Amino acid sequence: AELAYLQKLPEGMRKSRIQRMFRCEVPGIVFSRDKIPPREIVELADEAGVCVFRTSLVTLKFVNSATIILENEFAESVTLHGCMVDVRGVGVLIRGKSGVGKSETALGLIERGAALVADDMVYVRNVGGELVASAPEMSRGFMEVRGLGIVNITTLFGLKSIRHNKRLDLIVTLIPAKDQEELDRLGLEREGLDVLGEKVLHVQLSVAPGRDIARLVEVAAMDYHLKDMGIDMAGEFNRRLMSNFQSSEK
Repeated sequence: AELAYLQKLPEGMRKSRIQRMFRCEVPGIVFSRDKIPPREIVELADEAGVCVFRTSLVTLKFVNSATIILENEFAESVTLHGCMVDVRGVGVLIRGKSGVGKSETALGLIERGAALVADDMVYVRNVGGELVASAPEMSRGFMEVRGLGIVNITTLFGLKSIRHNKRLDLIVTLIPAKDQEELDRLGLEREGLDVLGEKVLHVQLSVAPGRDIARLVEVAAMDYHLKDMGIDMAGEFNRRLMSNFQSSEK
């Protein structure tokens, strides 16, 4: 439609309108439906240093595709320290002090069927209000395990054991037993951590000899999934407890 409009204008006016458009610091123009750009526009674009592209897509499909790509490429981002895993469809970031057992916990989850997204450096982007985590290209699929060194997760567990990216749903912080303060016993009110302006559910787990931390992280992920479906286990227990109190008072 824009091209048909320009072609109907007198030559002098057409050139003036195109030049005025280019003065607005337009980064590029795209001709859809495989239309060949008129020589006049190409020459004026060359003078203004504006890129000219051509696509076989119709305008609507091109705009939709370009919007998704640009939103993804220019999304606000941050790099977090920890291990990012996909546990039963829930994206979990495991974090904690160095040596607390993040990689070992992630390895235990992978043995149970989880998939590794990133180890050590977790790249998180805010894409349209959704936090998406991924790994740097060089370290994707690799994990550092204290005492063993660098291991290739894909080679050990197969392609199903890694994911290129995953939505960040839950943050689990591992705390050594000697450093822990009073932790949440009931889970009625979970705190949220701010990541790029979005609140992410946060759970703290105490690390102590004999505790199966990988299993606890898996249960935390399952609990998140149930809450996402409207099932609150801690809330149900609290309602039963209050109901018993009210019955006893009567």
